[in-house]
Amino acid sequence: MIAIEHLLLMGAMLILVSIAVAKATDNLGVPTLLLFIGVGMLAGSEGPGGIAFDNAALAQALGIAALSLILFAGGMSTGWPAVRPVAGPAAALATAGVLLTALAIGAVTYLVAGMPLLESLLLGAIISSTDAAAVFAVLRSRHVSLRGRLRPLLELESGSNDPMAVLLTLCLLQAITGSGQTPAGYALFFVRQLGIGAAVGLALGRAMAFTINKLRYSHQGVYPVFVLAGACLSYGLAAVLGGSGFLAVYLAGIVFGNGDVVQKKSLLRFFDSLAWLSQVAMFIALGLLVYPSHLAQVLVPGLAVSLALVFLARPLSVFAILSFTGMAWREKLLVSWVGLRGAVPIVLATFPMLAGIGHAETIFNLVFFIVLTSALVQGWSVPLVARLLRVDAPLPARCVCPMEFEPAPGGDTELVDLTVPYRSQAAGKTVVELGIPDDCLVTLIGRGNGYLVPSGGTVIEEGDTLLILAAKARLPEIVAQLSKLKPEG
Repeated sequence: MIAIEHLLLMGAMLILVSIAVAKATDNLGVPTLLLFIGVGMLAGSEGPGGIAFDNAALAQALGIAALSLILFAGGMSTGWPAVRPVAGPAAALATAGVLLTALAIGAVTYLVAGMPLLESLLLGAIISSTDAAAVFAVLRSRHVSLRGRLRPLLELESGSNDPMAVLLTLCLLQAITGSGQTPAGYALFFVRQLGIGAAVGLALGRAMAFTINKLRYSHQGVYPVFVLAGACLSYGLAAVLGGSGFLAVYLAGIVFGNGDVVQKKSLLRFFDSLAWLSQVAMFIALGLLVYPSHLAQVLVPGLAVSLALVFLARPLSVFAILSFTGMAWREKLLVSWVGLRGAVPIVLATFPMLAGIGHAETIFNLVFFIVLTSALVQGWSVPLVARLLRVDAPLPARCVCPMEFEPAPGGDTELVDLTVPYRSQAAGKTVVELGIPDDCLVTLIGRGNGYLVPSGGTVIEEGDTLLILAAKARLPEIVAQLSKLKPEG
């Protein structure tokens, strides 16, 4: 058994190396998924690190725990007003879209990999969902900005489609191992998983938001601990009751994050950091689990299935599901391209290994190969494809606010940062000439790499970031004023 001091040393070194590599390659747009998995493979038994790790059960447990935290953090930072208009299409992609993808990939695998039909369909189910960790990392990086409803749609789909892939995987494993059910039993299993998962997530999200406002602890460190326990409770309770833990924890994050709760900004920062740590630990562990030499054995079928996934199965499901939404074909093509696979398929690929079914090792190696090709081909190219399809938007200026304001629960005052757009009629005016309502206050102006404390005579410039303390009811009026553009020419 490895001594605890050696375990802590190795873990810290791997995390620090991963962070250093991610920082060094930040401008290249390489997906962090690929970097962290690469660090794990180099540290593994066939790499320079020489760390022997073949515990699929431990990797699976670590992956489930990490994914739960990543999904909760993603749900917390998802604004419901932004995703509400795309909830229907996202739900269709997360259910029927996943099923269509699984069937298409299962058929291709059956033809090219020489595996039995049920095992081929199992592979299709395992890689049928897009990965929330990968999609969140790519879309929330500083390299990508998408037009209209594309980003909310992609984020909501990736955060909510894991349960369907898990259910398909479990059902097919039951059929392969001979413990299957009747069609009515499978239907009941699906309803129970989704129904209980949704009910637990919505209920606990509301309960957490209500309770945290009643705690009134003098030690602020208690609040993130409370919410972390609530996130774990969401997954654990739903799973114990026979529901989908992934769906529960994601919905709990959305409900809690969109509630009026104390310490929200500090909680968002805490869970953002926790999600990053979870990604690093999860991808490194999964990288340690694979033997690179075994991937060469699945090179030909792996390439065939990867190409089918990118250019056949994903486009087929996206265009079929979104055909009634009125979205332009360019937008559908971009949604199709952002079908990133990541940790979820690799974690699901450990299920056949633990179940002891035939072709389990082949399935795991194929899934790992497909995830790597998805990150290599799709992950880094999303900004380029968005520009080619002309569905990208100008990258918003990011201003790190040096001030914080925590409103009391139920309060109607908020500190917001608004950027003065190019050609705005506000540019060239003084603060007093903006006509900001009397009950609102411009507290700080971000300009370039610095800040200045404004007076009534401070002249506003294009690209300025205004930190405004305002009543929530006044925000639409202020945004409308800053958004008025000067006529061209």
